[in-house]
Amino acid sequence: MTDIALPLPGKQKKARSKLLKTEARWGLLFLSPWIIGFLAFHILPMLASFGFSLFDFNPAVPDEATLIGFQNWQRALTVDKEVLLSFTRTIHFAAISLPIGLGFALLLSIILNSKSVIGKTLFRTLFYMPSVIPVVATVLIWNGVLNEHTGWINLIIENLTGIQVTGTQGLRWLADPRLVYYAYTMFGLWGVGNAMIIFLAGLQGVPTEMYEAAEIDGASWLQRLFKITFPLITPVIFYQLVLGVIGSLQYFLAPFVLNQGTGFPQGITRFYMVYFYKQSFTFFNMGYGATLAWLMFIVALILTIVLFGTAKYWVYYAAEEKS
Repeated sequence: MTDIALPLPGKQKKARSKLLKTEARWGLLFLSPWIIGFLAFHILPMLASFGFSLFDFNPAVPDEATLIGFQNWQRALTVDKEVLLSFTRTIHFAAISLPIGLGFALLLSIILNSKSVIGKTLFRTLFYMPSVIPVVATVLIWNGVLNEHTGWINLIIENLTGIQVTGTQGLRWLADPRLVYYAYTMFGLWGVGNAMIIFLAGLQGVPTEMYEAAEIDGASWLQRLFKITFPLITPVIFYQLVLGVIGSLQYFLAPFVLNQGTGFPQGITRFYMVYFYKQSFTFFNMGYGATLAWLMFIVALILTIVLFGTAKYWVYYAAEEKS
């Protein structure tokens, strides 16, 4: 009878440790392009911008850069009233546009997820198509749509109601401080296709067995919507909410192109990022602009942390329930 030599426990541990190290090296090798890109294009620019915030720096005359410490921060936090005003305008606009945008995207996705809708694929494509049009082109299109004299919206309202809303005495969407935020919100709904597709993916992930069981129990459509659909897609709603808050804080293109970044009318379209752009690239006050960028980053980070902190009270994760 031949003896079978079994590997010693010590040798087994050594071989396993060597295998894990080899796998770790290969993993780092495959991750290295992303890590290098993240360091080169995210971390280093952030550190550089913080360094700029400590200088009185004009890129047109870099040799005259002067180290001034935290004077830019002091100016932004205590002296420059436009910082708080522009941030308040941004929050005001976000409070209007974000609920409308997310609500409209969710409503569309629920309708286009219904079995009774004919031609769902066509409608999904049509609603998503505006999202692939370049944003600048979209803004220019809406500049014509919102025109007070020849804009489609005013012409449609006038034809439907018989009330004259074209001309200087009519609905001046981009010149009336009472209407301009709603004009920007309508422009935002043009690109609702991205959010709609994500909501659709969440809705299609809800098990049909739950709907069937609820229907057998006599639950109405509204009961199924509020007791099954909404709780199960709260992770998707949360994801969209976080992205929406961050995107609203960075809102820039529409006020910059539609109102030329002037703040017209009455300064209410001078949002925070417009003010940041003016300081950085119009007045070439790059040090102060870097300070404004860091303040926005800090505010966005705090709001994101708050959202994640409140998520445990209303976001439902099926995987956590199973564990």
